[in-house]
Amino acid sequence: MSDDPAPAATAEPNRFLEGFIRGLKRRCPNCGEGALYTGYLTVQPTCPVCGNDNSQYRADDAGPYFTILLVGHIAVGPMLFFPFIWKAPIALVLGTTLPVLLVLTLVLLPVVKGAVIGVQWALASRKAALAVQEPAPPV
Repeated sequence: MSDDPAPAATAEPNRFLEGFIRGLKRRCPNCGEGALYTGYLTVQPTCPVCGNDNSQYRADDAGPYFTILLVGHIAVGPMLFFPFIWKAPIALVLGTTLPVLLVLTLVLLPVVKGAVIGVQWALASRKAALAVQEPAPPV
């Protein structure tokens, strides 16, 4: 038995979390520096900083789906507990809640789409790393 401390395990960075956070920040999932979008939701095909091909990540329907899911759970669900929703005239309820829901949805949509792209980047890089580690089958 030796008195030497155990060697520190070199922790591999969590690619999933790294890509997710970079996507939430609307940055390139590969480097975290370049902008992910050229407009509101248009993905920049190639990162201007690192040259990563961002056009390979398809986040067409996942972003809106998860955004609706989030808005429904964050805003609509809790709103149903307020008596205002049930007792006020319908025009007043729609006039006050729909703009809030619209703004919340439009603010979250690019953030959630970026997170989806970041997760796709992490899964693709993990898949590539696993493919490199696997030995080729004998011929």
